[in-house]
Amino acid sequence: MRSRIGKWAAGVAVTLLALATLNVPGTPVGGPQAYAVAALPYQDPTLPVPARVSDLMSRMSLDDKIGQMTQAERGSVSAADVTSYRLGSVLSGGGSAPSPNTATSWADMYDRFQNAALATPLGVPILYGVDAVHGHNNVVGATIFPHNIGLGAARDPALVQRIGRAVAEEVSGTGVDWNFAPCLCVARNDRWGRTYESFGETPALPSEMTTFITGLQGSALNGPASVLATAKHYVGDGGTTGGVDQGDTQLSEAELRAIHLPPFRAAVEKGVGSVMISFSSWNGAKLHGHQYLVSTVLKGELGFTGFVVSDWNGIDQIDGAPGASASDVRAAVNAGIDMVMAPTSWRQFIDLLRAEVQAGRVSTARIDDAVRRILTKKFELGLFEKPLTDRSYTATVGSSAHRAIAREAVAKSQVVLKNSGNVLPLAPGGKIFVAGRSADDIGLQSGGWTISWQGSAGAITPGTTILQGIRNAAGSGTTVTYSRDGGGIDGSYRVAVAVVGETPYAEGEGDRPGSLGLDSTDLATLATLRASGVPVVVVLVSGRPLDVAAQLPGWNALVAAWLPGTEGQGVADVLFGAVKPTGKLPVTWMSSASQQPINDGDGKTPLFPYGFGLTYDGSPGDTTPPTAPGTPSAGDVTSSSVRLTWAAATDDVGVTGYDVVRVTSSGETAVASSATPAATVSGLAANTAYTFAVYAKDAAGNRSPRSATVAVTTRPDGGTGGCSVTASTQSQWGNGYVVQVTVTNTGTSALTGWAVTFTLPAGHQLTGSWNATLTASGQSVTARNAAHNGSLGPGASTSFGFQGSRPAGDTRLPDGYRCG
Repeated sequence: MRSRIGKWAAGVAVTLLALATLNVPGTPVGGPQAYAVAALPYQDPTLPVPARVSDLMSRMSLDDKIGQMTQAERGSVSAADVTSYRLGSVLSGGGSAPSPNTATSWADMYDRFQNAALATPLGVPILYGVDAVHGHNNVVGATIFPHNIGLGAARDPALVQRIGRAVAEEVSGTGVDWNFAPCLCVARNDRWGRTYESFGETPALPSEMTTFITGLQGSALNGPASVLATAKHYVGDGGTTGGVDQGDTQLSEAELRAIHLPPFRAAVEKGVGSVMISFSSWNGAKLHGHQYLVSTVLKGELGFTGFVVSDWNGIDQIDGAPGASASDVRAAVNAGIDMVMAPTSWRQFIDLLRAEVQAGRVSTARIDDAVRRILTKKFELGLFEKPLTDRSYTATVGSSAHRAIAREAVAKSQVVLKNSGNVLPLAPGGKIFVAGRSADDIGLQSGGWTISWQGSAGAITPGTTILQGIRNAAGSGTTVTYSRDGGGIDGSYRVAVAVVGETPYAEGEGDRPGSLGLDSTDLATLATLRASGVPVVVVLVSGRPLDVAAQLPGWNALVAAWLPGTEGQGVADVLFGAVKPTGKLPVTWMSSASQQPINDGDGKTPLFPYGFGLTYDGSPGDTTPPTAPGTPSAGDVTSSSVRLTWAAATDDVGVTGYDVVRVTSSGETAVASSATPAATVSGLAANTAYTFAVYAKDAAGNRSPRSATVAVTTRPDGGTGGCSVTASTQSQWGNGYVVQVTVTNTGTSALTGWAVTFTLPAGHQLTGSWNATLTASGQSVTARNAAHNGSLGPGASTSFGFQGSRPAGDTRLPDGYRCG
């Protein structure tokens, strides 16, 4: 509390001194003593935030308000500019840092900018934004956590919340109060250079990982080390055609809502303070100018009450011409963007917006709404009372406690994909050979967005390399030899560990429209190791799955390490069995690059399915079965049976067969077993809804539970017409879910009009739907076709979707689907 009181006192003193220049009628102009008696309402921390916001806005000119809507990059703005233009925010782009790049220098820089804001007549503090996307990654010495794809593999929302809290402390220690994270994109094509910024390819994973927001913001925005979070990039950036960065997401609204919207709904429910708009387009329309998605859906339907910020020069692309124009500014602000990131052209933005307001093309009501949203967050953060760096947190930057969390996260993110001959876990003793350029390089294992925007190789920041981790784990009784290219290996070594993969990249530069395989350098290293006859364990350092199917048969083991960050010891913890591997694939692993895009449930045969991951049972080399295959699909639905198929496991160990169970509210009942990934369930009642799940099992009878179910309704008795219904859970989070329902005409004649009935669990409510009209009577729901999808030819299908809410801690989902 000592540091908080000190910071509050300093802030009040600076604010009161600034306010001493105001000409307020009846108020003595002198010093803090005078203003302590005659403080203005917006300065009074005992008043409600809305009252403070209203009072402050009543004192603001149009220029004051437009200044609050403007964000400039630190390299293109001076402290004097912040004061003169009443700027609302300053940011550091990727790699933009003070010199020297230390936590203390950052804090000093922040305080200079903040004092400049406090010197304005109204003393409105700035928000300072950074992309702390896997730790405070612009700062040398900060803890660098695994990129999001690794955290998705860890499947641990509580851990992600702890990471968010650690990041908030390190960010706060440099004064910064706004983080452009988390990225809640749903990556659907691994060619996309931002795939590693996604927690996974299904909406469920990013939705679950919105706990990062809670970690950043804390239980209250004005609490200790509370940092404003940003849900980005709204919406659909992970679904562009061809995986092209800033490209076009070509989907129906139903698909956009089912796949890409749920994580943002979850973020809003977590109270996220800001949302950043995507560079990408939806069916040809730029998101930065999309009033329907920004204002109608995000602010209206989802109930988002924070403020919306553009991406880097993002509004410039709306009209298709280079640079910002009046039409760009008008379209963006009218669409609902509240703060515009105009890094270097911020003066031009101010002039253009002022002219648009004066001409009546942007209303003063829209300006006031934007400024009210921005000021609300500044008051809620307590910036008016505590504007300067809380230096009690500066020492947490790169602290041992935070690095311990990162090491835990690295270990939990490792996914063991192959383990032939029980080569893992490694035992200490003897001789181990380590090779590969990624083995002893902090920059390579951290990836993009590390110290610089695109990242780089080398010892760019302190940390433990994977090689150092292996040496530590092997102990003094083991000889560990390292050769970058594999030269010098011979048959005397009992195992070779090859640490290979991608070199760093970020947005734009990371797109890979061609090959997705290892490059010639890594392939040559692997060939050298294989030629020795020594068992080879491959540790893949990458931001996405790579095309390795052709090389996989020559490897004894494969571990996906993703981009682990500075704590390479976590990789070694799993290699040597100090930590049991529990990571599961957050994305589907392609059999070849030609399959892209490949995603769970799309019918393509992967090398490793979504959710796959091996583990050890405590003894070297033993494994439990992989997670069960993907969501089953239903075909050949009759009045008394249904044929189910699912994706087979592809690893060479573990699975000997599958069990199909019927799922009801009272439990599960076994209904079929199969040695292959298909089964027919018979003896069903006509025109009745059933829900089934599949389990993979090993020779000992151990079963691994699946993560999804399929709902099927049998056809009417003896009918040649009628319809079947299949429901799949697209995403779910703590208190909500999204379900997509497919209706198929199973008859031999056209079906005109259809209805689907289902049951909501007690306490659940519908919160939205599309492609159907839903009515509820108690917990019973009837969905009737929309005008455009009511007529179905024989064998034709259509789909609709809905969202529901449920009490916290309730994991139930709707059931009892029937079609008529």
